[in-house]
Amino acid sequence: MVSVVQNVAIDCEDAYELARFWSRVTGCSLHPEDKPGDRETQVLLAEGPVLYFNQVPESKKTKNRIHLCLRPETSREQEVERLLGLGATLITDHRNPDGSGWAVLADPEGNEFCVLRSESERAAMGS
Repeated sequence: MVSVVQNVAIDCEDAYELARFWSRVTGCSLHPEDKPGDRETQVLLAEGPVLYFNQVPESKKTKNRIHLCLRPETSREQEVERLLGLGATLITDHRNPDGSGWAVLADPEGNEFCVLRSESERAAMGS
Protein backbone atom coordinates (compact mmCIF):
# COMPACT_ATOMS: atom_id res chain seq x y z
CA MET A 1 0.00 0.00 0.00
CA VAL A 2 1.13 3.55 -0.73
CA SER A 3 -0.10 7.09 -0.23
CA VAL A 4 -0.82 9.48 -3.08
CA VAL A 5 0.08 13.16 -2.76
CA GLN A 6 -3.26 14.99 -2.86
CA ASN A 7 -1.95 18.55 -2.69
CA VAL A 8 0.95 20.75 -1.78
CA ALA A 9 -0.26 22.99 1.05
CA ILE A 10 1.03 26.54 1.35
CA ASP A 11 0.24 28.56 4.46
CA CYS A 12 -0.34 32.22 3.69
CA GLU A 13 -1.83 35.52 4.82
CA ASP A 14 -4.18 35.98 1.81
CA ALA A 15 -5.14 32.66 0.24
CA TYR A 16 -7.00 34.06 -2.74
CA GLU A 17 -4.37 36.62 -3.78
CA LEU A 18 -1.49 34.18 -3.40
CA ALA A 19 -3.40 31.56 -5.39
CA ARG A 20 -3.94 34.19 -8.12
CA PHE A 21 -0.15 34.79 -8.24
CA TRP A 22 0.55 31.05 -8.58
CA SER A 23 -2.23 30.69 -11.14
CA ARG A 24 -0.39 33.25 -13.30
CA VAL A 25 2.96 31.51 -12.66
CA THR A 26 1.67 28.09 -13.74
CA GLY A 27 -0.91 29.17 -16.30
CA CYS A 28 -3.44 26.97 -14.48
CA SER A 29 -6.87 27.93 -13.19
CA LEU A 30 -8.10 28.60 -9.70
CA HIS A 31 -10.79 26.25 -8.46
CA PRO A 32 -14.01 27.58 -10.04
CA GLU A 33 -15.66 28.18 -6.64
CA ASP A 34 -12.75 30.21 -5.19
CA LYS A 35 -13.37 33.93 -4.66
CA PRO A 36 -11.73 36.93 -2.93
CA GLY A 37 -11.77 36.58 0.85
CA ASP A 38 -11.79 32.76 0.84
CA ARG A 39 -9.54 31.33 3.55
CA GLU A 40 -8.77 28.25 1.42
CA THR A 41 -8.11 28.28 -2.32
CA GLN A 42 -6.64 25.94 -4.91
CA VAL A 43 -4.73 26.13 -8.18
CA LEU A 44 -5.67 23.13 -10.32
CA LEU A 45 -2.45 22.01 -11.98
CA ALA A 46 -2.68 20.17 -15.31
CA GLU A 47 -0.70 17.26 -13.87
CA GLY A 48 0.17 16.21 -10.35
CA PRO A 49 -1.20 17.46 -7.06
CA VAL A 50 -3.21 20.61 -6.45
CA LEU A 51 -1.57 23.74 -5.01
CA TYR A 52 -3.64 24.36 -1.88
CA PHE A 53 -3.46 27.75 -0.15
CA ASN A 54 -4.54 27.92 3.48
CA GLN A 55 -4.87 31.27 5.24
CA VAL A 56 -3.18 31.25 8.66
CA PRO A 57 -2.83 34.01 11.30
CA GLU A 58 0.96 33.91 11.59
CA SER A 59 3.33 35.27 8.94
CA LYS A 60 6.29 33.47 7.44
CA LYS A 61 9.40 33.82 9.63
CA THR A 62 12.16 31.57 8.26
CA LYS A 63 13.33 29.72 5.16
CA ASN A 64 10.96 27.12 3.68
CA ARG A 65 11.78 23.51 4.49
CA ILE A 66 10.02 22.43 1.29
CA HIS A 67 9.66 24.43 -1.90
CA LEU A 68 8.59 24.19 -5.52
CA CYS A 69 11.11 23.88 -8.35
CA LEU A 70 9.90 25.20 -11.70
CA ARG A 71 11.21 24.01 -15.07
CA PRO A 72 10.10 26.65 -17.61
CA GLU A 73 9.03 26.02 -21.19
CA THR A 74 11.04 29.09 -22.22
CA SER A 75 14.59 29.83 -21.10
CA ARG A 76 15.39 30.16 -17.41
CA GLU A 77 16.34 33.81 -17.95
CA GLN A 78 13.04 34.65 -19.66
CA GLU A 79 11.06 32.91 -16.94
CA VAL A 80 12.93 34.68 -14.12
CA GLU A 81 12.16 38.03 -15.78
CA ARG A 82 8.49 37.07 -16.27
CA LEU A 83 8.11 36.00 -12.64
CA LEU A 84 9.79 39.17 -11.36
CA GLY A 85 7.23 41.08 -13.44
CA LEU A 86 4.41 39.15 -11.71
CA GLY A 87 5.65 40.24 -8.29
CA ALA A 88 8.29 37.64 -7.36
CA THR A 89 11.56 38.72 -5.73
CA LEU A 90 15.05 37.37 -6.48
CA ILE A 91 16.43 35.87 -3.25
CA THR A 92 19.60 34.03 -4.28
CA ASP A 93 21.24 33.72 -7.67
CA HIS A 94 22.91 30.35 -8.29
CA ARG A 95 23.17 30.86 -12.06
CA ASN A 96 26.66 30.21 -13.41
CA PRO A 97 28.47 31.80 -16.40
CA ASP A 98 28.40 28.43 -18.21
CA GLY A 99 24.57 28.40 -18.09
CA SER A 100 24.20 25.86 -15.30
CA GLY A 101 22.56 26.56 -11.96
CA TRP A 102 19.25 28.01 -10.84
CA ALA A 103 17.65 31.11 -9.36
CA VAL A 104 15.84 31.23 -6.02
CA LEU A 105 12.86 33.57 -6.02
CA ALA A 106 10.12 34.32 -3.50
CA ASP A 107 6.42 34.80 -4.13
CA PRO A 108 4.67 37.95 -2.82
CA GLU A 109 4.41 36.43 0.69
CA GLY A 110 8.07 35.38 0.83
CA ASN A 111 7.75 31.65 0.01
CA GLU A 112 10.90 30.55 -1.80
CA PHE A 113 10.90 28.61 -5.06
CA CYS A 114 13.52 27.76 -7.67
CA VAL A 115 13.63 28.37 -11.39
CA LEU A 116 15.67 25.68 -13.13
CA ARG A 117 16.98 25.47 -16.70
CA SER A 118 14.47 24.47 -19.37
CA GLU A 119 14.65 21.02 -20.96
CA SER A 120 16.12 22.56 -24.12
CA GLU A 121 18.80 24.36 -22.10
CA ARG A 122 19.63 21.12 -20.30
CA ALA A 123 19.85 19.22 -23.60
CA ALA A 124 22.12 21.87 -25.11
CA MET A 125 24.53 21.40 -22.19
CA GLY A 126 24.28 17.61 -22.21
CA SER A 127 22.69 17.42 -18.75
